[in-house]
Amino acid sequence: MRITKVEALEKIANRIRMDIITEIYYGKSGHPGGSLSIADILAVLYFNEMNINPNMPDDKARDRLVLSKGHASAAIYAALAEKGYIPKSDLLTFRNINSNLQGHPDMNKVPGIDMTTGSLGQGLSVANGMALASKMDSMGYRVYCILGDGELDEGQVWEACMTSVKYSLDNLCVIVDCNGLQLTGSTYDIKGINSENIEQKFRSFGFNTITINGNDVFSIMNALGVAETVKGKPTAIIAKTIKGKGVSFMEGKEKWHGKAPNDEEYKLAIDELLAKEKQIDKEMEGE
Repeated sequence: MRITKVEALEKIANRIRMDIITEIYYGKSGHPGGSLSIADILAVLYFNEMNINPNMPDDKARDRLVLSKGHASAAIYAALAEKGYIPKSDLLTFRNINSNLQGHPDMNKVPGIDMTTGSLGQGLSVANGMALASKMDSMGYRVYCILGDGELDEGQVWEACMTSVKYSLDNLCVIVDCNGLQLTGSTYDIKGINSENIEQKFRSFGFNTITINGNDVFSIMNALGVAETVKGKPTAIIAKTIKGKGVSFMEGKEKWHGKAPNDEEYKLAIDELLAKEKQIDKEMEGE
């Protein structure tokens, strides 16, 4: 069943954020900033957009998601747990040496992971293959690929863009998590990348492009709906997000790219997210 109510999806995104923080706290390592920034995107994909069934994770007709920025694994594990692919208790084992929930997602170990990722720049090439296979086999499934804006430093991304357009992969939707920060600074300072020229680049390769607020559930829903109607070319959604979104002391801070919260920071983050959930609940009750 697809969830269409904005507030319900916002609540799911908030739960995903709480689980991200919990995973990284218990794992004592991870990437909170770029995981928190895509929580809203994952909530919409898993609970509103994608044709998937946690009881049939290997269904050949299912839609696919390639998380090319695999270091944001805490986010996809949280979404999978919320959807029912894996027990929530597994999240407490994140990055444990004996856990299936590795620092980068492994399709052979975790149900619902469509591609093993982590080496940046490779995800779109794989997504191209999936989308092309869907067309060749007349399966009709759609493929979604989440790229980081810092990941666009990799030349393979742009080679893959040429393939996406050459084969008219209109069943492919690229989502760029455009939070403006990467490991050592801003994407603009490092490679001159910002949301405006990212859109220009994708458009110049032949993509249909849409720029949105990537932390706004309604905007994400609308953009994905538009992407489904586009024929003859792939779509790239440039999702302008805030790194660390949802935890005020992490928002827009590059130091939270790959840093686990300590005890005090964990409590502050969870308390803030719990307060947000109460606020959403009140809004839902008031309708």
